[in-house]
Amino acid sequence: MDIAYILNTFFTLFAFVLIILMVPGFAMLEAGLVRTKNVTAVLTTNTMIYLVASMMFLLVGYHIAFGAFGSESMSAWALFLFQMAFVGKTVNIMSGGVSERTRIIPLIFFTVAMAGVIYPIAVNLTWGSNFLSGTMFDISNLKDLAGSTVIHSTGGWALLAAILVIGPRKGRYKNGKVRVIPASNIPLVVLGGFLLWIGWFGFNGGSVGSIATKKDVEVVALTIMNTNTAGLAGGLIVMILSYIYYKKFDITMILNGALGGLVAITAGADVMNIYAPIIVGLIGGALVFYAVPFFDKLKIDDPVGALSVHLINGIWGTLAVAIFGTASFMTQLKGIVVIGILAFSLSYITIFIINKISPFRADEEEEIEGLDSVECGIEAYPEFRKSF
Repeated sequence: MDIAYILNTFFTLFAFVLIILMVPGFAMLEAGLVRTKNVTAVLTTNTMIYLVASMMFLLVGYHIAFGAFGSESMSAWALFLFQMAFVGKTVNIMSGGVSERTRIIPLIFFTVAMAGVIYPIAVNLTWGSNFLSGTMFDISNLKDLAGSTVIHSTGGWALLAAILVIGPRKGRYKNGKVRVIPASNIPLVVLGGFLLWIGWFGFNGGSVGSIATKKDVEVVALTIMNTNTAGLAGGLIVMILSYIYYKKFDITMILNGALGGLVAITAGADVMNIYAPIIVGLIGGALVFYAVPFFDKLKIDDPVGALSVHLINGIWGTLAVAIFGTASFMTQLKGIVVIGILAFSLSYITIFIINKISPFRADEEEEIEGLDSVECGIEAYPEFRKSF
């Protein structure tokens, strides 16, 4: 009994550490994709999210999601840390997609709301104590191992709500055309992408919950293998599509394709054979490739492609469990719809109210100057001239 308890505790703490690697992963990816004049603001925002979201989950969010601290299979503190590692990701998705035009203080307010209330309610309905048990909105049977819907789609719905309130970056869309705003630091994009990829092994593998028996070990190993496979397939299909369409290899899109595959496999990596993740990842990467220009056609400005990676593939990955795993299609669809309505409506109302009190959108002059100097007083690359 003690051996199993110790093994599970150690495994969960190790998974927690891997997931925390996603904090610098998001920070580096986003910092590389925005213009040099906004890099410090992005890094500060990502640091703030880890600080504020983690503290709010400790003080309020965990209790809403799960009730009291406690676990029979491992240390309650290890279980809390593991669950805490997830919470900031929902805000990371939202903040990255509204980069280069949002102030930090209203983002702090939204982080408090997301980590303290919105995300914990989504967890409560699926992995937690389920206050809607027995009602028509009961989605506790949703099969979502590590949060294709609960985490990634929740963050994606919040981002969509934020973009609708805040609007696109200045000059992004002119005369019906999309103005290309190039990434500022490709090495940071690659570093961030692979830190996220590594973190996903703890994200999905740790969500199995136990490594104390031979059967548990096999499921964990299969889960991590399937996670990696879907990421590989997602990156490969975007590499192929990029060359077919443009005769170029766009590393930012290739990595987003890989991340799309990783999001898609997150719901069912533990219940699929070793070949299904190839299809899941291929479709996930292709969805990213086609969704990015689709959102631009709708003038939905997402600098990092978070809607395509997290929202679209969160939905696809949740449905994929019914196709390649053991879940009911209608159960999965119901979970997507309930969480979608919950996350979008609560996020939109919260952002709308915050925006009235403390406007999210930077002034036009501030946006032109860059948020580094305006919000932080420190420029990431002070020796570089701003290109626009």
